[in-house]
Amino acid sequence: MAPEEQDPLRRLDDPEYPALTMSQAAELLGVQAAFLRSLDSSGILSPHRSPGGHRRYSRRQLALAARMRGLLDDGHPVASAEVIVGLQDELAAARADLARLRDHPPAVDREP
Repeated sequence: MAPEEQDPLRRLDDPEYPALTMSQAAELLGVQAAFLRSLDSSGILSPHRSPGGHRRYSRRQLALAARMRGLLDDGHPVASAEVIVGLQDELAAARADLARLRDHPPAVDREP
């Protein structure tokens, strides 16, 4: 039996699992549903669609929406906020790569 079949709630641990409806996501973030729809229509978020066409949001998408909301609240236009989030993500990935290299440096071939 697959682990998901043994414990169906394990899916909720997956940050990509689209568990929340639009109204639940909006309530958690303290925003209007229109804000989430605008992120969808601008291509910033791509929520999962239920068979009935309703948007479903994952924890990772909520985190992105919250970051966008913070930047927009600080006065950044949507396009600038999207660039800032992208650059922040790239910087975090580069820092993680650097930490991995520090912890496990690659073997270097040395000529005699």
